[in-house]
Amino acid sequence: MLRIFLVDDNAMARAAIKDALQQRPDWVVVGEADNGRQALEKFHDYTPQLTLMDFVMPEMNGLEAARVLTERDPQARILMITTDPSSQLEEEARNAGICGVCAKQEMKRLKDAIDVVMGGGTYFRQEARA
Repeated sequence: MLRIFLVDDNAMARAAIKDALQQRPDWVVVGEADNGRQALEKFHDYTPQLTLMDFVMPEMNGLEAARVLTERDPQARILMITTDPSSQLEEEARNAGICGVCAKQEMKRLKDAIDVVMGGGTYFRQEARA
């Protein structure tokens, strides 16, 4: 069972992503947070194997939260989800310890990205790769 922690400030987006993820019987969303600061507070309560983190959020964005999470727990696997992935964001995400970036509106790709990241790989667009 893959334990997923979902962090997004938009409750409707969280609900839609959660529903899509839980179509896979071996995936379960164990916890949710609506901003980066709350994610840092709740992360260890859920012991997730994967954190899906939105980029744009109030109080603390996904990049800032990911930096702190990966400093605290270098084994944390974080996949950034955003409505507007860019090469610059991907580079910043990579530098923050994030395993990949995926567009929210592409749920099939999100599921592929999760499989890649959980298999030990990274999920970035080709042009962002070094």
